[in-house]
Amino acid sequence: MTSRTVFSPITLGRHALAHRIVMAPMTRARSTQPGDIPNATNAAYYAQRASAALIVTEASQISPQGKGYSFTPGIYSAEQVAGWRLVTDAVHAQGGTIFLQLWHVGRMSHPDFHNGALPVAPSAIPFEGQIWKVDPATGQGAMVDCPTPRALTTAEVRQIVEDFRLAARRAREAGFDGVEIHGANGYLIDQFLRTTSNQRDDEYGGSRDNRLRFLREVVNAIADEIGAERTAIRLAPFLTARGMACPDILPTILEAATFLQSRGIAYLHLVEADWDDAPVFTEAFRREIRERFARPIIVAGQYDLARANAIIAQGYADLVAFGRPFVANPDLPARLANGWPLADLDPATLFGGDERGYTDYPAYDEATLDA
Repeated sequence: MTSRTVFSPITLGRHALAHRIVMAPMTRARSTQPGDIPNATNAAYYAQRASAALIVTEASQISPQGKGYSFTPGIYSAEQVAGWRLVTDAVHAQGGTIFLQLWHVGRMSHPDFHNGALPVAPSAIPFEGQIWKVDPATGQGAMVDCPTPRALTTAEVRQIVEDFRLAARRAREAGFDGVEIHGANGYLIDQFLRTTSNQRDDEYGGSRDNRLRFLREVVNAIADEIGAERTAIRLAPFLTARGMACPDILPTILEAATFLQSRGIAYLHLVEADWDDAPVFTEAFRREIRERFARPIIVAGQYDLARANAIIAQGYADLVAFGRPFVANPDLPARLANGWPLADLDPATLFGGDERGYTDYPAYDEATLDA
């Protein structure tokens, strides 16, 4: 046990952080259309939350092929880079630190995003998964089923590695302090890791080492491009939904952690399942991954202040990420530090829409609200 809490300072890569409360990546689907371009409203949203020790943005597709949800932002065009620059400038003006989360959704997509073409994946395996898609005729969003994907060729896999590298370069051009690779939640990197979604017979499939190859190549490409101290990754060891219940995933992720430690990345972000009957993130696994990865670990998944302080004191994590609490409480660190009440979010405004439920949540005004 240690005496550290979420309010203890910490160094993360090149950044001296005043506390350990992270804003978790959370899809909000409010980019400008057409073009999936970040905008001034996005900049205001993130700037309001710049008191986070670190902001990890909503996931941003590295290419048109990587898109899987309506209105999510990209990081592959000059217009998108310029839009993200609005965001980073606004956050930095408030003294914040911000990483861009990079993703390729793989099979978690729909032909409507790809001119009728099938989404891509390590293997052409049917699975149960849904994505959020807006009907252009009605303007209404709904969850729709994903089809059986098309298997990537070996050459296409290598091109996606290059797409990740170029996305990291553009993130630096846009002013980000670093990038977090989305390797969790059943998206493309996660799909390569698991035997249930990866049944390839080339160098990217079969053995555990081969299933880890894509992750290693993406991390190496990004770290070589922008520096390991600006490179991070998010993984989801205990995910079983979306056809991801792989019997070999825990030892696979432990091997990944050994590689990530040797590569000297900024941090490892572990997302814990956040639904009621989800698999338990075991004490034994926490110990094992900490033995493999001594650099900063961020955890996320229905944490409150007491649980966050406990996991940090135990030494299993160094920072804790909050998602939905940061949506309705732009000043979340101050509220937690002062014991102020937390506001509730409006679930109906999470995805898509305008400023309502996005930039109109107020900071806590002790004098006004306690009067």
